[in-house]
Amino acid sequence: MTIRVKRVYDEPSAEDGERILVDRLWPRGLSREKASITAWMREIAPSDDLRKWYSHRVELWDEFRKRYWKELDSMPEPVGRLIDMSEKGNVTLLFSTKELNANNAVALREYIETKYRRRRPGKR
Repeated sequence: MTIRVKRVYDEPSAEDGERILVDRLWPRGLSREKASITAWMREIAPSDDLRKWYSHRVELWDEFRKRYWKELDSMPEPVGRLIDMSEKGNVTLLFSTKELNANNAVALREYIETKYRRRRPGKR
């Protein structure tokens, strides 16, 4: 299973595989053609309330991740789709924020990798 994270503004590459935008809002100033996405899964993005509360304040990262994971627990269908995609090939979760290490795509990847290990122990 290979799940990558990448800014949607960065150039697409062959290694990206399925390019999934996981933001609730469309990235500013980016056309759909230039984004070159496979799917826009806004339903798996953090809720508006959580997104506004976090507002990319890195000092809130641990609490944001905890709250987002709780939201993800109530979304088995879209999470399952991402896990299934990742079992078939590379998946790149796309995000628009400038914060590279503390964003919803990173939290989502960590969540999926945790659930994947629980679902298929001993395999990665």
